Amino acid sequence: MPTSSASDAPADASAPKNSAPSGGVQSLERAFDLLERMADAGGEVGLSELSVSSGLPLPTIHRLMRTLVACGYVRQQANRRYALGPRLIRLGESASRLLGTWARPYLARLVEETGETANMALLDGDEIVYVAQVPSKHSMRMFTEVGRRVLPHSTGVGKALLAHLPANEVRALLSRTGMPAATEKTITSPDAFLTALEEVRRSGYAVDDNEQEIGVRCLAVSVPDSPTAAAISISGPAGRVTEEMTEKTVPVLQQIAVELSEALASSGPGA
Repeated sequence: MPTSSASDAPADASAPKNSAPSGGVQSLERAFDLLERMADAGGEVGLSELSVSSGLPLPTIHRLMRTLVACGYVRQQANRRYALGPRLIRLGESASRLLGTWARPYLARLVEETGETANMALLDGDEIVYVAQVPSKHSMRMFTEVGRRVLPHSTGVGKALLAHLPANEVRALLSRTGMPAATEKTITSPDAFLTALEEVRRSGYAVDDNEQEIGVRCLAVSVPDSPTAAAISISGPAGRVTEEMTEKTVPVLQQIAVELSEALASSGPGA
């Protein structure tokens, strides 16, 4: 993405033809901008749509897309529209692992301050994927394997992430995944789930109350302004993660989520 508003302006005639005004390479900035616009549009677009949204002329977009297709980062569909390509998957998987690595010090602080297992999860397509975890020091503790995928409707992190989506997008996701009951407390109605998301937006945090596993409660918040939809959580036995503990823990979760967000915005801790 362009690093300053100046990069949206026409390049100075004296600047090198392939250099962006910000000091970077303009063609690279434009290519990454197009990839992000494709992702925002659902992964598939036409050239005219990209031209309208980016303000770039069609010949420029066509040249950039031809290069991205040749590299495997974009593919052209039979209907002549363009879709994100398979080579992005490897980049995404590596980035997810790195995101988890960056998050671990913040999750470790959560464990120290709450005593319970801390997790980080992303919304990947229609599923939740756990990318980092720091376990509790208690002998009785929760454990979720990093890389595990679950449906969002029965998890605290899933609620925290879906609460930011429009209701019609949530309904569409639920219609694709279904709402199987993991326990007798799992929410299995789209209307009831949307009501639960309203509560998440009102309170600023999400709860999984025995919905994924009986005897386990989870508190979760989204990571604000994360480059990809992310949430952090703590989970533990319902006997320890009580209402009283919730009141003390939520502000800690929210604060650490903000600090993690700031670290990610600066390309990771120590950047």
